[in-house]
Amino acid sequence: MPDRIVQELTAIVGPDAILYKKEDLLAYECDGYTIHKGLSRAVVFPSTTEEVAAVVKYLHNKKIPFIPRGAGTGLSGGATPLGGEVIISLVRMKKLLHVDLENRLAVVQPGFVNLKLTHSISHKGYYYAPDPSSQYACTIGGNVAENAGGAHCLKYGVTTNHVLGLEVVLSDGKVVEIGGVPDAPGYDLVGLLTGSEGTLGIVTKIIVRILKNPEAKRTVLAYFDTVEAASYTVSDIIAAGIVPAALEMMDTVAIQGVEAGTYPVGHPPGIKALLLAEVDGIAAGIDEQVERIVGICEKRGVVDVKVARDEKERMRWWANRKTAFAAMGSISPDYLVQDGVIPRSRLPEVLAEIQTISERSGLRIANVFHAGDGNLHPLILFDARKPGEAELAVRVGSEVLKVCADVGGTITGEHGVGIEKKEEMRYVFSEEEIEAQIQIREVFNPENLLNPDKLFPTPGRCAEVKKGRQ
Repeated sequence: MPDRIVQELTAIVGPDAILYKKEDLLAYECDGYTIHKGLSRAVVFPSTTEEVAAVVKYLHNKKIPFIPRGAGTGLSGGATPLGGEVIISLVRMKKLLHVDLENRLAVVQPGFVNLKLTHSISHKGYYYAPDPSSQYACTIGGNVAENAGGAHCLKYGVTTNHVLGLEVVLSDGKVVEIGGVPDAPGYDLVGLLTGSEGTLGIVTKIIVRILKNPEAKRTVLAYFDTVEAASYTVSDIIAAGIVPAALEMMDTVAIQGVEAGTYPVGHPPGIKALLLAEVDGIAAGIDEQVERIVGICEKRGVVDVKVARDEKERMRWWANRKTAFAAMGSISPDYLVQDGVIPRSRLPEVLAEIQTISERSGLRIANVFHAGDGNLHPLILFDARKPGEAELAVRVGSEVLKVCADVGGTITGEHGVGIEKKEEMRYVFSEEEIEAQIQIREVFNPENLLNPDKLFPTPGRCAEVKKGRQ
């Protein structure tokens, strides 16, 4: 029988909008970061902002922690319960509320799927730029929580560059609107909330920027016999004044994975690295940019370079790249994906160091990443059935992030911190800087009921508790 808390939540959202039996809750014990799992107290599925606010207000009054959740495609454990929280799933809030082509904006609910927005407006000649690899499933609310990026963020920016306004339910159930069009002067609260990983509020409505489709788009695929040559080519392209819409890279292990996956394209065996470069914009000048990219590749000793013959071939190449994470399941029972960021100029040495870490640990690492903006995604391949390998993979991931931080980079570009990288926050922030961030959270979430024990390392939490006892 449901307990009193479940009964009272049911009264708010209805009996068809709540799960509380253990067998149902198992589906919500983690997100895309599967190494850590936990059981929630219940999962509720509100359909309106008013229901979200009512649920939050009730949980706040009862001092019960709660976690907002989108599609569960996150890769850092941001939506993973640590034990006893109520999950507030926003997947039923999935409407496209308004499209304003004249002002190039759209208004969506948080459960609206990323790629569906582009599909909804493409016939009018518009699209939504942020394109994480999981865009066919991930929700825009989740993208806001993690400040998601994607292959084309090199030219167009990440989610925060495309969010104009938010409707937010705060930790006590109060509903506020921030930003909007026109944006009022003052603190950039939209920027603060975007990427806060569900620790400052629950987004219930989003105003996003939409863009006009480019006149032309061309894609180049280049193969190299060394990772170093491909890495230097990336810097050469940017140094030449070319800003591709996307500039992606895969190494040997990653190529093996995608060729064994659902969308193989016939990459030659034995290739050490490939680059996928795309340019778009006004039709005049596109061919010249492509020729310059091809010329730069040839100067770096490219094995082969080709330009997509038509849209069908271009889409095949992108399907091959965008399904890379899932394709690793074809060559490994388990994998852990990391998300470090480095200066482009340090690519050769960092990739060499990652290879050294791989050889020392005995775990293969597949590198597939947004080379243009230095956002690395090393996929650490392991077998959780072997004792100690999962723990080893976590340690290897931490080593990789330390390398990124040591060369002037950071620990996450788009996947977030969640529970996975909490301790690694010390690689890039001092204790004073972490404490300052905790103080900002306290303004919005003073009792730490909203997605608790995420984002900040344990000492920060201890310092917070100590402070509260004084």
